[in-house]
Amino acid sequence: MFTLFHHPFCPHSRFVRLALGEYGLDLKLVEERVWERREGFLTLNPAGTTPLLTTEGMPAIPGAGIIAEYLDETHGTEMNGRRLMPTTVAERVEVRRLMAWFNEKFFEEASNPLVTERIYKRFMSEENGGGAPATDVIRAAKANVRYHLAYIGWLAQTRNYLAGDQLTYADLAAAAHLSAIDYLGDVPWIEDEAAKAWYARVKSRPSFRPLLSEWLAGVPASRTYVDLDF
Repeated sequence: MFTLFHHPFCPHSRFVRLALGEYGLDLKLVEERVWERREGFLTLNPAGTTPLLTTEGMPAIPGAGIIAEYLDETHGTEMNGRRLMPTTVAERVEVRRLMAWFNEKFFEEASNPLVTERIYKRFMSEENGGGAPATDVIRAAKANVRYHLAYIGWLAQTRNYLAGDQLTYADLAAAAHLSAIDYLGDVPWIEDEAAKAWYARVKSRPSFRPLLSEWLAGVPASRTYVDLDF
């Protein structure tokens, strides 16, 4: 049994939840509000960030990328043709490149500012950075979503999945970040049909169902969030 310290709208946590779902692994979720700097959590992860995965007999495993590599090393060979990390060196490089694109670049430029301003700040105290959303930050992040969506669309037009012929961590990373901001209605799907069609395929997978069933009190989901035929 794995325990995942997460926040429901942390894009990196969503990525790990999708990966665990694809591997069919049992999971216990513990919500962690990292801005509260809880002592017990900091003992497990001094960086104070989510996600953090724990399992018996292993030290705490921090961070989306490290968790993904751990899951591939411990369960990847069992997946045969459904392995989320390819076996050839060149293919693995491409998956890792796109994981970094979404978990680092997309996160910094789009998903993190939107989730922080529109969700996290609702629950933060003033001394922890809470308060009214910064409209200039939101405006810039929404503009950045558009060029990332165009890149996803280009990849989807040239490949079966984002990194190649099969579903990989690259698809789950992109979909996880998009899902967090799609909840808020901040993805302009009308601008790229290829990206929209790719996302609909990934969103229809069983691993996505737990994410789509979660709602935030006081913040209704957008019309496209749960609609598989959006």
